Amino acid sequence: MKKPIKEYIESLNTSSISDERKVVIQPLIDYIIEGKKKEEKVKLNFICTHNSRRSHLSQVWAKTTADYFELKGIKCYSGGTEATAVYKTVLEVLTKVGFEVTSIPNYQNPTYKVNFMEENCPMTLFSKRHNDAYNPRENFAAIMTCDDADANCPVISNATRMSLSYVDPKVHDNTDHETAGYEERSMQIATEMKYIFSQVKNELS
Repeated sequence: MKKPIKEYIESLNTSSISDERKVVIQPLIDYIIEGKKKEEKVKLNFICTHNSRRSHLSQVWAKTTADYFELKGIKCYSGGTEATAVYKTVLEVLTKVGFEVTSIPNYQNPTYKVNFMEENCPMTLFSKRHNDAYNPRENFAAIMTCDDADANCPVISNATRMSLSYVDPKVHDNTDHETAGYEERSMQIATEMKYIFSQVKNELS
């Protein structure tokens, strides 16, 4: 793992997560533990309305922290109730932490490779619907990262549905607080993913 990202993860304080929030998080921890005990690939699809901000941050941090704790077989995806584009400040915030973000040319929908490893092993980010062919179709967790998606996303068959909503950093768009607002949301998501996968690691050790 790239040293700046590893150091960033190590700096995250999971004790800042409230007991109330831990109750919300627990179903996802239980789902991952159950899948790992069955020696299955655990597929996590993070879903918000536009698949442009929170769902991508959740996908990236879930995959990165799972790797930090050396948990193999964790597959992370994202989608929306509609497709738009990955928002630019999400990519800027990830780059600032230490991710290598590379634009892939000649795609109608802006597409990026995001790498957290020293060797080239990137994730692919682009905005898409939750049921896009790129995403899993069965035996996965559909994790709603916003209340709107939770309310308006249709029934997703062959999946375990749960909610892990975050305040939309979009409220900071085009303000002096935009970068700081996105950094704050990214840190919250990263901290919670660190807590989730630390609990999984402890249970499986």
